[in-house]
Amino acid sequence: MNLSKRLAAFVRLGENLGKIDPAEIAKLTIPARAANGWFTKSEISNAIAGIAKMLQKDQLEEWLSNYDLENDTPKKVGIVMAGNIPFVGFHDLLSVLMAGHHAEAKLSSQDQVLMNYLINNIKEIEPGFNISLPDKLKNSDAIIATGSDNSARYFEYYFKGKPNIIRKNRTSIAILTGEESAEEIRLLARDIFSYYGLGCRNVSKIYHPADLNLSEILHHFEPFQEVANHNKYRNNYDYNKSILLVNGVDHLDTGFLLLQESKNMVSPISVLYTESYKDQAECLEMINASRDKIQCIACGEKMKSHFQESVNFGETQRPNVWDYADGVDTLAFLQGLS
Repeated sequence: MNLSKRLAAFVRLGENLGKIDPAEIAKLTIPARAANGWFTKSEISNAIAGIAKMLQKDQLEEWLSNYDLENDTPKKVGIVMAGNIPFVGFHDLLSVLMAGHHAEAKLSSQDQVLMNYLINNIKEIEPGFNISLPDKLKNSDAIIATGSDNSARYFEYYFKGKPNIIRKNRTSIAILTGEESAEEIRLLARDIFSYYGLGCRNVSKIYHPADLNLSEILHHFEPFQEVANHNKYRNNYDYNKSILLVNGVDHLDTGFLLLQESKNMVSPISVLYTESYKDQAECLEMINASRDKIQCIACGEKMKSHFQESVNFGETQRPNVWDYADGVDTLAFLQGLS
């Protein structure tokens, strides 16, 4: 199958997802949520909208223009998928198929329903794609695996003899300067609360000037207070609040989000870490010291020039098709296998 045919298939998929019937999403949500209680209809809809945006023809053409993907020697590429947010393994599947390889997908038990739905749609649009779902990836020529720091050690050992991309724990941050508009803070809230904060592109920590009173901006988070109606989120909030209270840790409490000062990067669900800086130089120093743990950075124009991976507030969970996880160019890796 040539590249233009692969491209046309994914453009068609994007068009189909862009006009999907809400009733179909509601029907899909029932088994998806039975497998993963975090997968609500609104979050599945949000993920589908993100994929549809990613698969616009002009975006795909711009992305692919940087590579030579007329592939005459396809390889079997194993994909170990995560399952923390809906369809999280889609980009790897897209990349493997667009590069002309055979995809051997090891689906997460947490996201089998949604990924099977997507795979079935892809096969229906273009039966020529080679996609299999093996129990093990013994026969794969190369591996793309996403997991925790612990699972990454296992992947690195088990797949050490194959070309691979092994991803570890990452999180995202936001930088405040104190000059943000009310709208920018509301958009930041989207970066924090989308998918209940479970994704590596969710903001789990904010850096802010030492003289910024955080309590004065928290009312802009109120449109997202319904997250506390989700029982799993509420259980995390109640638990983390009790820990902070028992240990006498200073914190701010909105009733649905806990803000805690910490030098750590990855906060628990329902907790947002904060760290203050005295000037821009100190801010840059603190962030650069943790760059290997950061997926992306949300900030305003004043800080953008310092960080190539930065995005506008509200856009951390709306990546472009060329925004690679961990900053590793997946398509260049796949191109090199041919």
